[in-house]
This record gives sequence, C-alpha cells and structure tokens, in this order.
Amino acid sequence: MINKYTCKNGVRIVFEHIPTVRSVAIGVWIHTGSRNENEKNNGISHFLEHMFFKGTTTRTARDIAESFDSIGGQVNAFTSKEYTCYYAKVLDEHAKYALEILADMFFNSTFVEEELEKERNVVYEEIKMYEDTPDDIVHDLLTKATYESHPLAYPILGTEETLATFTGDTLRQYIKDHYTPENVVISIAGNVDESFMQTVESYFGGYEGVTNRQSVHKPQFHTNRVSRKKETEQAHLCLGYKGLSIGSEDVYSFIVLNNVLGGSMSSRLFQEVREQRGLAYSVFSYHSSYEDTGMLTIYAGTGNQQLETLYETIGQTLDKLKGTGITEKELRNSKEQLKGSLMLSLESTNSRMSRNGKNELLLKKHRSLDEIIESVNSVTKEHVDQLIRSTFTDEFSAALISPTGTLPKGITYKS
Repeated sequence: MINKYTCKNGVRIVFEHIPTVRSVAIGVWIHTGSRNENEKNNGISHFLEHMFFKGTTTRTARDIAESFDSIGGQVNAFTSKEYTCYYAKVLDEHAKYALEILADMFFNSTFVEEELEKERNVVYEEIKMYEDTPDDIVHDLLTKATYESHPLAYPILGTEETLATFTGDTLRQYIKDHYTPENVVISIAGNVDESFMQTVESYFGGYEGVTNRQSVHKPQFHTNRVSRKKETEQAHLCLGYKGLSIGSEDVYSFIVLNNVLGGSMSSRLFQEVREQRGLAYSVFSYHSSYEDTGMLTIYAGTGNQQLETLYETIGQTLDKLKGTGITEKELRNSKEQLKGSLMLSLESTNSRMSRNGKNELLLKKHRSLDEIIESVNSVTKEHVDQLIRSTFTDEFSAALISPTGTLPKGITYKS
C-alpha cells in the first residue's frame, strides 16, 4: 500500500512499506528538467545534478562517495526533460544515514569554483562522448526536428557554450527558482515503517521557498526532416509520430501498439527488418510521454547502401499493420508481456520508488496493481487498430545521421 503525506511547506512524501526485503530505496524528485530551461541556461539542470555530488559544508566529494561505499549502498542521479532525481539504495539498517547524506547534498552543497571547473570539464567530455555515439545523437536530432525551438527540443546535457556560463551563483539561483517545496517529492520504498516519514519531514519539511511553478506551453508537432553528414559505419535513421501524454487514458493501448510494432524480439519490425531480411542489428520502437504530448519513435541502423531498402521495409511493415491491424495472438502476447514486466519490476525497491515518485510528481495519483491489470486486460484489438490508423499517417518527422547525410528517396525534405 502506498501512503502519501504532505509536509506543511508543501513537500510531498510517498511511502511504500515492503517488509519482505532488506533494502530501502530513497529518491528526491524535483519537477524540473531541460524543459524548464531557456536558450541561455540549457543544461543547468543536468550540471546541477553533477554538482550535488561535489561537496557540502561538512563533506567533500570523496566523503560522499565513501559514505555510501562504506555501507555497501548505491547512490546516483539522473536528469530528464521534465524532472531530476537523486536517489540511494541501501540496507534497511542504513536508511536514516542515507537520508541524512541526501539531505546534506540537497541543502548544503557549496559549489566552490575549483569543483565547478573540474565538473564542467567532466560534462564537456560527456558531451564529446555523446557526439561519438551517432545512434544516440540521432534521437536528439529527431526531437529537435519535431519540437523545433520549444524547450522539449533542448538537449539535456546542454552545450559547451551554455556550460561555460554557469557559476555558483547561477546554480544557487536556479535552486531558488525551481527546487521549491511544491516541486519536490520524496519517495521511499522498502523495509522501513511509517515512522520513517517523520524522519523525512524533519529534513525536508521545514525549508521555505517562493511558489514559482512555471507554466509550460504545449509544443507543436512539426514534420521536419533533418540529416547530418558524419563519418560513421552505419546510417542511423529515426522516424517520429505523434504519441500520447503521460496521463492519457489510452496509454495501455498505445503500449500494446508499440510492443507489437517494435518493442520486443517478436515485434513486426524486429522480425521483418532483422530476422527475415537481415538489414539491421538494432531496430526498435519506443514511446516517449510528457505532461502534454508524446512521440513514438522508430529507430534502425544499417549500412548506408541498404538505407533505401530499410526505409521501404519499415514503410511496408507499417502499411501492413494499418491494413490488417494486430492479430489476437499479438494482442494476447503483448498484454502478458506488459503484465509480466510490471510484476517483475515490483520485485525491486528501486523500481517501486521510481514508479511512485514519478507518478506523484507528474500525475499526483497512484493506481493499485489490480487497477492497472484491469486496464491492461480491457485493451481491445479494435481500439489498438484505431490507434494504429490514427498514428501512422504522413504526418511524421525524420532524422538521419550517415556518411552521406542523404535521406532515403521516400522521405522528402520539409522546412
């Protein structure tokens, strides 16, 4: 059972007691990410995530690392388009100690100049490493093609130009503006009792902040086609179609759609592109959901000389799927796959903590396992087929990275 408590200052705590494990996962979730940035400070959410590990008023960066190593725990963080999370997983006997360190990082990080310069260089290298991975870059290129100048199109890492402008003062101002109590959720899952919520409140329930939740505007879906010439061994192609927002009632039907198309080894794309024709090693589809929009992405990488054939094969697979819809077997298998993935994830305290934290932050509601299973079971072939026809139209965006930078003939350039 998931319990929720709101502190007087507005910080929300979600707690799930799991007595059958000996671990505890604690996550500090903040409702801000690259979507909340602008052209001048793009990348600051991610850079701030790095800097929280670089020392506080009482601990050095090494102290923070050794604190978790000494108790056999794990600590990490990540930044997305719409949120940032700092989390730890430890044995239940070390839960309070881990929480104290996370709170110390959250409230008492110093952002000294020496550490800023070192970490700035680390992120520079992270950007360079990313640039050396075309099968990753092409997804950002697709997002840029789809959302153009909207903040959802900003790269999470930022750019070398924006990173160069960050100082201790700009980081502290960003915290003041965005790390306000109403934007923070503390999620706990594991073998601690409800009294642990009082401990959480003692650390996070007393700080103040001015309510400053920025209004976000829904992006327009653009059908641009973009390409980049790069010395690569393969051509990396991404196609983007309109998807659903994270709170959509059709989300489970759309997950079934994606599973059938390219979300598993038995999917249409994997079987046709890889198993039947041998055109690619990596081919898949996935759905990205945001607060007010979403995108279904198809990705495949192949030798540049096979790019035309690959694109034709993807098109033929989509045409067949639109023409005949999914089979009853595909519907049944996809539902079982979805339920199986859900059940298996519940065996991990980290997964439960993440699920609860994200749901509270973005949806402010939690569905029971029985409710979710009921929703999955209620998905019908007719509804999935309807979503397929409405999704896979001529309104799509495309991105390519290849040795020539030339898109397949079937994809026309648009401005």
